[in-house]
Amino acid sequence: MQYYCNTVLMVKIISVNERGALTLPKEARERLGVAQGGQLILDIDERGEVILRAGVVMPIEIYSKERLEEFQRLNELPLTQKELHWKKA
Repeated sequence: MQYYCNTVLMVKIISVNERGALTLPKEARERLGVAQGGQLILDIDERGEVILRAGVVMPIEIYSKERLEEFQRLNELPLTQKELHWKKA
């Protein structure tokens, strides 16, 4: 480990296998909070320096025009005409 401006920098040498895969050391995975199946964001700057950051995958849903129109119709109904379903928090 190296220290720079009171920040601990991790310096590790890792190998790349014939398929181009590499294994992050356990200490690096723990520090990034990445478990099996997790994802990383890879950035390479103009100097060729590599930055790995923990990534987050957020599911999104893309709505059709018809579905958006349904949302709009439901939104315009008076509250008394809507069927409400309460869930216990």
